[in-house]
Amino acid sequence: MFGLGKKNGKKLPNRLHHTAYVTKDMEATRKFYEEVIGLPLLATWCEKDMLFGAERTYCHCFFGLGDDSALAFFQFASDADQQQFGPQMPFTPFHHIALHVDKDAQQEIEARIKAAGYTEPGHFVLEHGYCRSVYVTDPNGMIVEFCCDEPKALQRDEERRAKAHAELKRWLGGDHHSNNDYRTEEAA
Repeated sequence: MFGLGKKNGKKLPNRLHHTAYVTKDMEATRKFYEEVIGLPLLATWCEKDMLFGAERTYCHCFFGLGDDSALAFFQFASDADQQQFGPQMPFTPFHHIALHVDKDAQQEIEARIKAAGYTEPGHFVLEHGYCRSVYVTDPNGMIVEFCCDEPKALQRDEERRAKAHAELKRWLGGDHHSNNDYRTEEAA
């Protein structure tokens, strides 16, 4: 979903390079992303820089995704730096990272999440209609979504793009009715 390429002749970034978060426990983070989720550890950079008025010593690890992008995490050597920079993840499904998966990958990841002992509220599933989403909370309190698009919704991408601005204007104007015609009443 959302394959864009070029839009109105403007060059766009071609993919996500990486996201960056702070972890309080790099080994727990490595174990979760590498052993449970299956993302390989691609690089570990051990660094010391002058940042924000002080010398900071930190480790920066990258876990690979299928498109050569990565999820990256920092851990600081200093407890003071660790406290200053995080992690401070609120537990809400409205603050998360979503990763695209196909149906088979979603099933495998969900099975590994369950086998590793992740249960509600740290693991839940939402049927959005246009996609099915498996959510899990990582060792840092960050929610990670594994999103599998509904094939019928993919066929309507052009229609959604054509209506995107009008739908936003309608909603911001106070008309808050749902336009998700994929959801059934029992899932809404």
